[in-house]
Amino acid sequence: MLGPLLGCIAVLLLLSTLIARIRLRWWWIRSFEFPRLQIALLAGVCALASWMLLEPGKWRMASTGLSLLTLLIQLRYIIPWTRLWPVQVKSTHEAPSNQKITLLIANVLTPNRQADKLLSMIEQYQPDIVLTLESDQWWQDQLDQALEDKWPNSVKIPLDNLYGMHMYSRLTLSETEVKWLIQDDIPSIHTYVTLESGDRIRLYALHPRPPAPSESEKSLWRDAELLLVGKEIHRHPSATLVAGDLNDVAWSRTTRRFCRISGMLDPRRGRGMFSTFHANYPVLRWPLDHVFVSEHFTLDSMQRLDAFGSDHFPILATLCYRPTRQNEHETPEASQEERQKASETIEKGKTETQQT
Repeated sequence: MLGPLLGCIAVLLLLSTLIARIRLRWWWIRSFEFPRLQIALLAGVCALASWMLLEPGKWRMASTGLSLLTLLIQLRYIIPWTRLWPVQVKSTHEAPSNQKITLLIANVLTPNRQADKLLSMIEQYQPDIVLTLESDQWWQDQLDQALEDKWPNSVKIPLDNLYGMHMYSRLTLSETEVKWLIQDDIPSIHTYVTLESGDRIRLYALHPRPPAPSESEKSLWRDAELLLVGKEIHRHPSATLVAGDLNDVAWSRTTRRFCRISGMLDPRRGRGMFSTFHANYPVLRWPLDHVFVSEHFTLDSMQRLDAFGSDHFPILATLCYRPTRQNEHETPEASQEERQKASETIEKGKTETQQT
């Protein structure tokens, strides 16, 4: 009985791996892109158990072989987000402090009432910019009271639909716009930030709707928003940061395409996954909260902070504007065919109505 059982597990793990490669946007297909690490670990355990516990024969060969195949496919996706891979964003080393910018990004979980824990972390780490997602009027009241003196420049979008967004900055913000790119209930912040050095950089704050049964039947609208921002960055190349809860994992087809369309870099590559969701379930975690940078930046530090009652961990990143080092980076580039497909996705996202 053990042979057929391990064989069935191996087949199911391989099927879950291959389903993620189907180029359809239904939520239940795209969801298989998220747990690649978990599937890889299960495949490794299954391969080891099959080899050690089964007698030589067809079940041992089939179960071990299928499990190893699954493991190899999954590792192809996740290894770039481990220390086994070269870093994509170079480390800062020595640089003037007035060219650095520290961002703290936190999806607060709207009904969460442990604001004091988040505010304590903000006070401890003193970021230049605080970005909160899922923040409603209650959260705005808490944030205003604690942050407005030291972080006087702000953008406030309190919403009760889980897509509220707030930005508090000690640095000057200019040409700030709140845009509703694809769906009229999903905001994004587009602004310029003036560093202490006087240099201006562009910052996008995003929180697209995820493909999930209670949210959206397809990933179309999330994909379209990310690709639309990616195209805008490509059209107007300059020092740029993109931050937020993108409701997508770093290794997904859409996130990797966004990086190629925009030319943005992922500072986690070669350093770790920095998985921010789900804070309450250690075995079910993946990187949903992101900071992407253009080639003009190096990374000073990046860390996942402590839980504060939300289902997301906050993430803290310190980046340095170093345009003299931009040639050290290998910028991803999309093909013409890929750019055409991105344009089609954006157009479809703008015209197709969500059913869920």
